[in-house]
Amino acid sequence: MTPFGWGRGRRRRATEEEAPPGPLRDYLSASPPDPRTPLAQVRLLALDFETTTLEAATGSPLSAGWVPVDGTAVRLGGAGSVGFLAPAAGVGDSAVFHGITDDAASLGVDERVAVERILAALAGRVLLAHHASIETSFLAAACRRIWGVAPEFACVDTLEIEHRLATRGGSEPVPGSLRLGASRERYGLPAYGAHEALTDALACAELYVAQVSVLGAASPLKSVLS
Repeated sequence: MTPFGWGRGRRRRATEEEAPPGPLRDYLSASPPDPRTPLAQVRLLALDFETTTLEAATGSPLSAGWVPVDGTAVRLGGAGSVGFLAPAAGVGDSAVFHGITDDAASLGVDERVAVERILAALAGRVLLAHHASIETSFLAAACRRIWGVAPEFACVDTLEIEHRLATRGGSEPVPGSLRLGASRERYGLPAYGAHEALTDALACAELYVAQVSVLGAASPLKSVLS
């Protein structure tokens, strides 16, 4: 069996062949964990983006933060963050949420440099995020702009996991109760400030570890893949 099933593995290999030599191809050539791997042994990378909008088609990434998770251990020594150079249109009204001003964003690095750092940290790991479609869509869009190829990122979404756990009794959770902070509160995790990429990545990593304690560390990766 190819990683993440025959179909996904074939698409990954096809994308690798399309990608030019360099960081993207290196990332694609690093085999991700087998879907049958117990969660206790899975290597993930909690990732968070702060962006100008929630839509990758119209927005730009402004910062990213990441924290490795090995099984149920959060590896702070591997944590990192990067600021993206401000888009030509500036950060706009999004600064109200994340506090990244045009002046701050002007100190960021080129998108290619930022994405190369993220892919290097992600190699051989599964992307982990809360509401992961935001991270996967922005990362894929950036790869397409830089290399002309948009890979499919297999991921674990703590929002999806929390929804599954919350609906075990048959009722839908109340609006807002699945947000990152609210989800952490149910596990007795401390409150962190929101909308800072590295802090949110750490918050997601800790939430995932708490969720695994409920799901069982012997559960296979495929049981939580999005």
